[in-house]
Amino acid sequence: MELLETGSRAGRAKHYPASGPALPWDRFSAWLECVCVVTFDLELGQAIEVRVGRARSSGWEGRPQALVYPLDVRLTEKEKTSICYLSFPDSYSGCLGDTQFSFRIRQSVGHKISMNGEEEKYNRDAPVVLQRDQAHYYGFVYFRQVKDSTVKRGYFQKSLVLISRLPFVNLFHSLLQLVAPEYFEKLEPCLEAVCNEVDQWPAPVPGKTLSLPVMGVVIQVRIPSKNDKLGTSPLKQSNQENLLPAPMIIPTVNELDLFTCFQPILIHIQMLWELMLLGEPVIVMATSPTVSSDTVLALTSSCITPLRYCCDYRPYFTIHDTEFKEYTTRTQAPPNVVLGVTNPFFIKTFQHWPHIIRIGEVKMSGDLPKQIKVKKLMKLRTLDTKPGIYTSYKTFLHKDKALIKRLLKGIQRKRPSEVQSVIVRRHLLELTQSFIIPLERYVASLMPLQRTITAWKDLLMWVREKSEVEIVDLVLKLREKLIKARVHQLPVREDLLEKLEMYMETIIDSLPDDLQVVLHRH
Repeated sequence: MELLETGSRAGRAKHYPASGPALPWDRFSAWLECVCVVTFDLELGQAIEVRVGRARSSGWEGRPQALVYPLDVRLTEKEKTSICYLSFPDSYSGCLGDTQFSFRIRQSVGHKISMNGEEEKYNRDAPVVLQRDQAHYYGFVYFRQVKDSTVKRGYFQKSLVLISRLPFVNLFHSLLQLVAPEYFEKLEPCLEAVCNEVDQWPAPVPGKTLSLPVMGVVIQVRIPSKNDKLGTSPLKQSNQENLLPAPMIIPTVNELDLFTCFQPILIHIQMLWELMLLGEPVIVMATSPTVSSDTVLALTSSCITPLRYCCDYRPYFTIHDTEFKEYTTRTQAPPNVVLGVTNPFFIKTFQHWPHIIRIGEVKMSGDLPKQIKVKKLMKLRTLDTKPGIYTSYKTFLHKDKALIKRLLKGIQRKRPSEVQSVIVRRHLLELTQSFIIPLERYVASLMPLQRTITAWKDLLMWVREKSEVEIVDLVLKLREKLIKARVHQLPVREDLLEKLEMYMETIIDSLPDDLQVVLHRH
């Protein structure tokens, strides 16, 4: 496996327009962790492509260098290996031509990087499903496999991969559709030019419509905000701002075509909603990484919105994954994770899992795509197992015949898939809200009246029962939070900060004189 050199990029401070001019790659890192090219090497297998010889202006000349931007990206050996293995469809997929799919990997232990002020502000203002992930990387792949007699294996096989902490699946796959075909024709100079353009993009700001120039095209996209009204069309939210002439408008950064993703399992949508809400272990077995990854992302990012799906999920998973042994062991219950796979080998490996969704090629039954049936787990035996939902789970909700009837009518009237998806998305939102609202009312009934709640009174009572060491520790931590709130201009009212300072002084005055002197001095 060809590996990258570990650099120091993650260790340097980031600069943003508010605090000074941006350093090279700082704007780039607001969107992407890195861009790399994965190829197939006869000796190494899947490997990050190596380039040899470049202009001295790029900082190196003549020596082999992994084809990755930025050059000093900081990834561990484990992360690099995972990216390489997950960037190619497995041999059972038989993907010819161009294929796009997504994956998600764990960040290595001890490699987590704390967020800066801009990133923290983004996470505060973004919906929970779009927050920057500090524990995982998302991978977005454009894979090309075509016959090539000049290659020993007889096929050209290569993937252009975007690695990010942001789950902007629509935006990044649209970007790949623009960049990858051009890259496969013009190679490295094209890729370097694109990365330099991304390094000029403004940072993602929730609630803002951004114009992102790349390769002579302006991508216009709105970054959702947590204050957006649920169920509102992203196009309506953006008011279709035309910041520049004839932009390429991407209606949503992350929302998939739910109707297409769920076509063969529409009549079981209530069951899928329940399984996601409960965090049940689920395998999605499909014929291609595109179908497996899109289905897993649709289940985990859209089924229980506005709630965050808090369990683990892997849109595309292979036998080479570093968590393979962890997920396939029979010595303990299956973990709470949703896995997307394509290798039929997994049918036997995951026989002990409670829920397996086997999706085949979409076939039509009259006007409606043929719906797979719920089957008993004991029938999941052979590699050629038929499509179906293999589970013994009994749903609490009945199938919604009105929803299916409405979708069927839409198919008959040739209603656009985007409109069908809105219907599915709204139905799922209503299910989640019908679950949340009674809980909110119940929890609210347990709370004391708001006028009887005072954090300051509770704080002073807490101090009376604590040792001097604990009180000093509290004062130091409160000071640190106050400084952070003012330096990073956090959305906290100034009168609240002043009141906290006043109560902090009262706490200090309750301490012995020597400690008061020390705390006032520092």
